[in-house]
Amino acid sequence: MSVLKITDVSKIFPNGPKAVDRFSLDVADGELVCLLGPSGSGKSTLLRMVGGFETPSSGLMTIDGEDITRLPPEKRPTGMVFQSHALWTHMNVFKNLAFGLKLRKVPAAEIKRRVEGVLDLVGLGGYGLRSVTQLSGGQQQRVALARSLVLEPKILLLDEPFASLDQHLRERLREEVRDIQQRLKITTLFVTHGQDEALSMADRIVVMRDGRTEQIDRPDIVYREPRTPFVAGFIGSMNSLDGTVTKGIFTAANFTVGLPVSDGPATLCVRPEALDLKVVADGPHGNVHRVTDYGTHGLVDLALPDGTRIKAMVAHPDLFQVGQGVRMTPQAMAAYRDGMLIHRTAIDASLSRPPERIDA
Repeated sequence: MSVLKITDVSKIFPNGPKAVDRFSLDVADGELVCLLGPSGSGKSTLLRMVGGFETPSSGLMTIDGEDITRLPPEKRPTGMVFQSHALWTHMNVFKNLAFGLKLRKVPAAEIKRRVEGVLDLVGLGGYGLRSVTQLSGGQQQRVALARSLVLEPKILLLDEPFASLDQHLRERLREEVRDIQQRLKITTLFVTHGQDEALSMADRIVVMRDGRTEQIDRPDIVYREPRTPFVAGFIGSMNSLDGTVTKGIFTAANFTVGLPVSDGPATLCVRPEALDLKVVADGPHGNVHRVTDYGTHGLVDLALPDGTRIKAMVAHPDLFQVGQGVRMTPQAMAAYRDGMLIHRTAIDASLSRPPERIDA
């Protein structure tokens, strides 16, 4: 059992704002939790505090109930994989992996067994005598992962490990890392600014902003039920319309839709895949500005009269031409006021439940 508990942890750097502000999170045994947020959100600082490379200004961190808040990195049951690989170029692969075990005075036979075993695990069996300078970027990242796993840590920490790799290699490696993590059932905290990585790898996603938590949920819930306008705009592609609600009708530019909330300003958010389009000759909401065919689907870029740009995902992009007038019908939407969710309608709402009102 390996459970990580972070309670009210803050980090204040000299002459600066709080990098992390009273952050709390419990990571369950065998769970992979992703810290997701823009640059400066505090996610890497938090990970470094868990690994012992930064000291919290306040708060408590425990692993299986043991206080690790002030322990140095070498005294913690954690293994960290950095974006830069941080491999020793004067050592071959085997020596890179064996170094930490030698410091722990592990017997030579046990070192050989564990190093060879972990190299097989990451798909580098037989690479022990290779110089790390002879390896590709993806192979070097596998060695960095193996170097952490060979220590048999209770908690695996990954700090944007695929950021320097090309897109194809990133996709392949994240699948391999997820497979290894599930096979070993190792509790993992993963930092990324890539939404696709978070959505495809995590059991839960923690969306961070300015050192604080915006939302903690399963990937599907974070995507489909964002609690704040920031999460709605940060995760995936989102159309946002600022308008006004009057007598249950939301209006922005010349677009209107029923919205059963109290009168006042509101921001309406609609995913491109949840927006139906119909070409019309009279009374369009907007005009087609651009059509992009991705093969599997199309993306129609619309321009509303006030200059607002809207994107809609369509199955048949060939049905739309630049300049056409189009009317929009949201099949799912969320509305926010003063930074809070006030209404949400899911795509299957008409089949399963009435629209949800969360208006105060």
